[in-house]
Amino acid sequence: MNANPLALDLLAAADPAVLAQRIGITPDAWQLDVLRSTEARLCLLCSRQAGKSTVSAVLALHAALYEPGSVTLIAAPSQRQSIEMFRTITRFYRALGRPIAAEAENTQALTLENGSRIVSLPGDERTTRGFSAVRLLIIDEAARVPDEFLDAVRPMLAVSGGRLVALSTPFGRRGWFHRAATTGRGWKVVRVTADQCPRISPEFLAEEREAMGDWQFKQEYGCEFVSASGSYFDPADIAALSCSSVLPLFGGVL
Repeated sequence: MNANPLALDLLAAADPAVLAQRIGITPDAWQLDVLRSTEARLCLLCSRQAGKSTVSAVLALHAALYEPGSVTLIAAPSQRQSIEMFRTITRFYRALGRPIAAEAENTQALTLENGSRIVSLPGDERTTRGFSAVRLLIIDEAARVPDEFLDAVRPMLAVSGGRLVALSTPFGRRGWFHRAATTGRGWKVVRVTADQCPRISPEFLAEEREAMGDWQFKQEYGCEFVSASGSYFDPADIAALSCSSVLPLFGGVL
């Protein structure tokens, strides 16, 4: 016997994981944790193809459907990248049969009849200044988004009590995402490496390691913050060689 649609909708309203299942997604354990989390700041430090964009898209759609009048912003280093996640959101919206009709829809924004909006933007602080009362801000490829952008959006989230979800693979030992992922201060950090993803085979990972080299493999699939590819020496190795107990030659003067 088919389940009552109203009952399913009530369950989905209370639990984003139910919405994911209605879309046709079977969440991994870590995705369930993310979907059911209540923390205001989520840092998803995940391998490529781990499912971080998928789970973030579900959160965005859940906010739009079940929080009338909410504003969700999707940001990324470029407009093209933010549009990719927006397309995933609208694909999920269509898979559900458009449960709330669209008042306006284009390739970059969706406005529902309940007043909710989802807008895709490039990660540039100048593009966000016209928005207020943001309920959810999702930053894709967050490790490549500059500190200035986060500085610009924090006030609008403070006023609205909105959530911030930052997702990325690492990109060097610098920037706000690196600090969030490595210190965890003020963030719930979720780290998912490729070998923890059931959809990525060991054989594929072995091929990738050989094809891209150890440095890039650690970054893209091992979620490791490694030094920039153009640096011959790792900063951590340089720091380990220093010794404060040895005086410099010539009194430190050349």
